[in-house]
Amino acid sequence: MRVLMVAAENDRLPKCKVGGVADVIRDIPYALAKHEVEALVVVPDYGQNDLNRTFVGDIAVPFRQHLETATLWEVERGEGVIQYVISHSLFSAHGGSIYCNDDEQRPFATDASKFAFFSAAVSEAIEHGLFQKLDVLHLHDWHAACVAVLKEFSPRFVRLKTLRTIYTVHNLALQGIRPFKHDESSLEAWFPTLSYDGQMLCDHQYPHCFNPMRSAITLCDKVHVVSPNYSSEVLRSSEPDRGFFGGEGLEHDMQIANRYGKLVGILNGCEYPHKQESKGDQTMFLNASEALLFEWMASSPQLSSSHYLAHQRIKQWRDAQEQGPVVTSVGRLTDQKALLLRQEVNTGVLLDELSSIAAKIGGRIIILGSGDTNLEFTFTQVMARNENVLFLNGYGQHLGDMLYELGDLFLMPSSFEPCGISQMLAMRAGQPCLVHKVGGLSDTVVHFESGFVFEGEDLGKQQSALISTFTSTLAMYDEDNEKYNQIRECARTQRFEWHNVAKDYINLLYSTT
Repeated sequence: MRVLMVAAENDRLPKCKVGGVADVIRDIPYALAKHEVEALVVVPDYGQNDLNRTFVGDIAVPFRQHLETATLWEVERGEGVIQYVISHSLFSAHGGSIYCNDDEQRPFATDASKFAFFSAAVSEAIEHGLFQKLDVLHLHDWHAACVAVLKEFSPRFVRLKTLRTIYTVHNLALQGIRPFKHDESSLEAWFPTLSYDGQMLCDHQYPHCFNPMRSAITLCDKVHVVSPNYSSEVLRSSEPDRGFFGGEGLEHDMQIANRYGKLVGILNGCEYPHKQESKGDQTMFLNASEALLFEWMASSPQLSSSHYLAHQRIKQWRDAQEQGPVVTSVGRLTDQKALLLRQEVNTGVLLDELSSIAAKIGGRIIILGSGDTNLEFTFTQVMARNENVLFLNGYGQHLGDMLYELGDLFLMPSSFEPCGISQMLAMRAGQPCLVHKVGGLSDTVVHFESGFVFEGEDLGKQQSALISTFTSTLAMYDEDNEKYNQIRECARTQRFEWHNVAKDYINLLYSTT
C-alpha cells in the first residue's frame, strides 16, 4: 500500500512546525512503514534553505485565471518514507512564516489562497503521475481540504478520483472559511471554471461562504479525529458560555459521518526513546531561561514587561531556592488552553488562586508559552502579583524539554483538547498531569492512577473542581509522598505507541474491508 499525506506542517523538516500536527506528520509515516505501508509526505516549501533537494518535476497549475508553475522536490528518502516539498512564491512570500495573521475583516484570506494553490498543485502532481502508484490520499486539516473539492467537482482529475481519501481533523476550531465569490481570496477566484454544489461546501452559519473543513468532512471516505473520546464530543453542539467545546458548528456533519460509519477516533502516539533525559535541576533551568530571555529581548528594540519581570524573577529565585513542588505548563496561550486560568476570582484570576495554594507549601509555577496577546498580558500581571510564578513569554524547544523533566505536576486544564501531546511528553518524563476530562486528556490520564482529572458541567463548576483537585493534589505531594510517587511512576510507564496507532490507521482508515 502506498499513501500520500498532504499537510501544512512537518517537523521532519526544518522550520516547518507551529503546532501538534507537525509532530504527527513527522512520526506516523515511519510507524506506517514498519507495517509495510510506503508513506509519501508533501508540504509547501516555505523557503527553507537547508533542504537537500532533488528535482522531481515542474507542475503547471491553473489558478486565478493564470497558469502558474510550481516545482516538486524530493528532500529525503529512507526507512520506507519519501519526503517532498512544493515550491512557489506564494508559500515563501512571508519570510518563512507558515501562517499569516490577517485582520478580522478578512480572516484566513492570505492563508486560504496559499493553501488552495497548494491543494491544486498536489492534485495536478497526482494527475500527472509525479507521485506514482498511489492507493490512499490522506489530507490533514483545512489546509489540504481543497484537494477533496477538486477531486469531487473537477472533471480534469481522473486519476485523483480513483484514490481512497482520508481526512484528519487536528483542530476543529480553525476551518479556513472564505467567501464563495466577490473576493480575490474566494473559491470562484481560485477556480473560476469549477462547477460545484454549494449546499455541500457552504458554511452553516454563513451560507454565502465556502467552508473547507466541512467540505472535506462531507466529501472524504473516512473522517478521522485524534482521540476516541473527542469523536463523541464532536457530535454535540459547542456551548462556550458553559465551557463545552464540541462540534464547533460542524456537529451535524459529524453526526452524518458517524451514522454512515465514516467517523473514526484514533489517539495520536508519542515517541519513547530508549534513553530518557536525566532530570535537570532548577539552577540549570534558570540559567537556560535567562540565556533565552536575552535572545528574546535582543530581537526587539523595545523591552517587554513580561521579559523584564521574568528576568527579575529568575534572579530572585536564584537567591532563594525553594524545596516545594514545581508546577509546569508548556503550550500555546489560547482560550483552548487557558480559558479557565483567566476566569476572575476574588484574588484576581484563577491562576492567582492556584499560585496562592502552591505558595503555602513552597511551590512554584512555571509557564512557558506565547499566543493571544491578552492572555500574555494577563499572565504577566499574575507573575507581577505572585513571587512564586515565572511566566516565560515565548517558546524554546530546549526549555520545554527541560520543564517536562523538571516538574512535579504538569498543569493542562484545556477547555477542549482533540488529543494533546504535552501530557504524553510530561508523563513520559515521570511528571503526573492535572487535566480537564475532555478529548484526548480523558483518554490518556486516569484519575489517581496515572495523574489527576477534574470535570464540571459548566465554567463555574469547572473552576471549583480545578481548584479543589489542585489543592488535594498538592496536599498529597506534601503529605503522602509514597502515594504521589506511585502515581508518578504509573505516569512514566504509560505507553501510547505510534506502532499501535499505525495499525489502527491501516485497519480503520485505509482498508476498504
